[in-house]
Amino acid sequence: MIFYTNTELKYDEFHHCDKEFSIMIEKQPLPDQLIINCLNADYGIEVTVLTFLPLGADMNASVYKAQTYDQASYFVKLKRGHHHDIGIEIVELLHDAGIKEIIPPVKTILGQSTQHIEDFTLIVYPFVKGQDGFSSNLTDNQWFKLGNALRQIHEIDVPASIQNRVRREVYSPKWREVVRSLYIHIEAEPIGDEIALKLLKFMKKNILSIRRLVDRAEQLGQKLQDQSHKLVLCHSDIHGGNVLIDGNDSIYIVDWDDPIMAPKERDLMFIGGGVANVWNNPLEEEFFYKGYGKTNINKVILAYYRHERIVEDIAEYGQVLLLTSDGGEDRLEMYKQFMGMFKPNGVVDIAFRTAKKLTV
Repeated sequence: MIFYTNTELKYDEFHHCDKEFSIMIEKQPLPDQLIINCLNADYGIEVTVLTFLPLGADMNASVYKAQTYDQASYFVKLKRGHHHDIGIEIVELLHDAGIKEIIPPVKTILGQSTQHIEDFTLIVYPFVKGQDGFSSNLTDNQWFKLGNALRQIHEIDVPASIQNRVRREVYSPKWREVVRSLYIHIEAEPIGDEIALKLLKFMKKNILSIRRLVDRAEQLGQKLQDQSHKLVLCHSDIHGGNVLIDGNDSIYIVDWDDPIMAPKERDLMFIGGGVANVWNNPLEEEFFYKGYGKTNINKVILAYYRHERIVEDIAEYGQVLLLTSDGGEDRLEMYKQFMGMFKPNGVVDIAFRTAKKLTV
């Protein structure tokens, strides 16, 4: 979910919030005029220009920028189906709790957070100019604010009515099994397009590291399944692309599409974790934890999440690039992102260092 962007950026420079690349997608088959009419009638927003933004990775969603007569701008998300979005309820819960780093959706005239339009659901947010944490370094003060905000999120009392509908951590082997299923393709005679062949060659070269990641995640995950840990509300994907910065030193945490009740380390693994080869500076961690406050970090859980996150990325990139021809021009970018994980001081190096001193 991107509703906050530097307007000088080109479309291909955006970062989709679920992954570190943007897949160009086609708009949903709903006439622009129907969206404009809905914004006018149901939100009181008189739109002069509605611009489709070919961004994101969700093939069942489209995003737009809406501009009004008085030069106000809105980010509009159109999702296929009539969704009861738990992520929106959580955003509103956090915003109502006074967490300033959360931006709630714009309400309809009737006070609703979403609006149905034919077979789709419409969600509207303010469109705020700025950059994300991939494009711009956070200042020391912004790291402090991020730490403080995340501590508040982890301490929020989530009502049972919401908590019962949020997924809970089970340390699933799903992504490990997917990567293991790719081993046969790595070892077989290379086939596929140029990108697939390049990826196969790279994976063969790094097969020992890949197997080490999968096996270590499996070992740690099995140990954690036998233990009981406090579960808190976690964002689940709080990397630089989902932390957004405006020109007033403010930050915002966005993309609450996949929250989870999990140990706090589910979020804390990103701080110092090096996703997209940023956020890997010890000084950044220092200022973050000044804001977060004193806390005991379970190094086993932290190591598990840093390994499992990479395993998930290997699985998703591998499935797309090796088993399909999907992605078009984005296939090269996916391949580059895959290689980037194995760069010095990248996520793989950091995950291995995190687990190095464990006795497990």
